[in-house]
Amino acid sequence: MTNLDPKAKEFVEAFYQMPLLQTLKPQEVRDMFAQAPPIEVELAPLAKVEDRKIPVDDAEINIRIYTPEGDGPFPLFIYYHGGGWVIGDIETSDASCRMIANQTGRVVVSVDYRLAPEYKFPIPLQDSYTALTWVSENAASINGSASDIVVGGDSAGGNLSTVVSMMSRDLNGPKISAQVLLYPVTDLSYSTPSYQEFSEGFGLDKDLMIWFGNYYINNELDAKNIYVAPLLANDLSNLPPAFVVTAENDVLKDEGIAYANRLQDAGVKVESYTEPGLVHGFFTNMALFPEHIKGTIFNMNRFLKTL
Repeated sequence: MTNLDPKAKEFVEAFYQMPLLQTLKPQEVRDMFAQAPPIEVELAPLAKVEDRKIPVDDAEINIRIYTPEGDGPFPLFIYYHGGGWVIGDIETSDASCRMIANQTGRVVVSVDYRLAPEYKFPIPLQDSYTALTWVSENAASINGSASDIVVGGDSAGGNLSTVVSMMSRDLNGPKISAQVLLYPVTDLSYSTPSYQEFSEGFGLDKDLMIWFGNYYINNELDAKNIYVAPLLANDLSNLPPAFVVTAENDVLKDEGIAYANRLQDAGVKVESYTEPGLVHGFFTNMALFPEHIKGTIFNMNRFLKTL
């Protein structure tokens, strides 16, 4: 019998009261979530929260800057939200980003990268990398220190964090102190044992993950691109230290663990563990998982302090 935390069971039951997301069009899913009544959650206290726009290519994207209490300049944490590159926004991860800033004493910059299928690969990734360079170049203006920048995110945001780290290495871009990968997508082959074990009934169904992946990529060739599927990269050396968390009942569990192992084999400092009983998406669900989120951030912060 599957080990399912009572809160995870509650989450899964609520999830399947909705239509199956993979039977809808992306905008229909976004509209459905936008119309859901807001859930009141406790928000961690901060000195200030500010929305700004930054330039990307021929457009602008939103960022949200969370500044902790105290005197800066503060170390920085760039956060990329999840949602399969197709749904989600800076509101999705708002409460969790507030808690990261509050608990770690870092200025958190949450990035509203443009979404597929309107903006397919590589645009969400390019937006994410542009945000990194903007934060590095403008750190002083947000009371941050460019000498200590962590990138992190959940699910597709975990994927973007891995790949932004690879890009920064490959392009001699801004130095990244660490990457925080919360149940990241690292491959689009959908073929691991965890994909079979949790293929349906745990929120992120296999068919839903394929729905996300197909909207993100332009063609089958993209699925083999290491900037989409970092697990396929031959060289993972000289990447930032990594904190990797997977959920026990998640199709993405095995590829998250495999990526952590590959990083370790390449000589990267890694801390990796699996949250027992939990499901995909727990880190941004403050209503159901506040203690688990707090615990994850505590462990993450402990790891960052060792660097």
